Amino acid sequence: MSAALRITGLSAGYSGFRILDGLDLDLAAGRITAIVGSNGAGKSTLLRSLAGLLPRGGQAMVDGRVLPPGSATAAVRAGLILVAEGRHLFPRMTVLENLQLGGWLLARPERAARLERALALFPRLGERRNQLAGSMSGGEQQMVALARALVGRPRLLMLDEPSLGLAPRLVDEVMTLVRRIRDEDVTVLLVEQNVAKALAIADDALVLERGRLVASGPAAELLRSSLVRAAYLGGRR
Repeated sequence: MSAALRITGLSAGYSGFRILDGLDLDLAAGRITAIVGSNGAGKSTLLRSLAGLLPRGGQAMVDGRVLPPGSATAAVRAGLILVAEGRHLFPRMTVLENLQLGGWLLARPERAARLERALALFPRLGERRNQLAGSMSGGEQQMVALARALVGRPRLLMLDEPSLGLAPRLVDEVMTLVRRIRDEDVTVLLVEQNVAKALAIADDALVLERGRLVASGPAAELLRSSLVRAAYLGGRR
């Protein structure tokens, strides 16, 4: 199985405080990998450093090519797209205008094709393409954020807490959409507060603690692990 992402000795943090320290990992292509860990373990720091939003040390390779550190533009050109916590839409722009921004690096014909494909995957957005993004529900705004990322032609889609603030019914809907995105031959790296939901849809999982990788394997196996249940699922079976 080929690696979509290979990380060697990655370190990153904030204001001189190192959170990730010497992280090594391989991410399998065409699969959903969930990152599990307590608050402060380095999950979001990993995503932000890969997206070029934080300085980092070590090496990251995407499809065998070195990813330059500290450049969001280089990350997007390499196919790494982050849907950050909080969605970060433009509320006074329409759904369609928000989606078009996702393809800012693409030529116009490809951007148009990617836009139509995203709307096909999210038919509700097609029906509301002229609605202001700020007037939509939280679940609908999350759909806009996911669809906008798809317009950008991601090889690796990084999702940071996509279910945050959503009602349980909408959480299930978003998780179903994440699986559909994976089925579009997109590799997904998922950070999600709802560990049970994340492991249920993921193919693989990584456990981070204090900036280090402490466990990895098939998500189904980690979901059955007594240690994972005790630490992150309240001990439930």
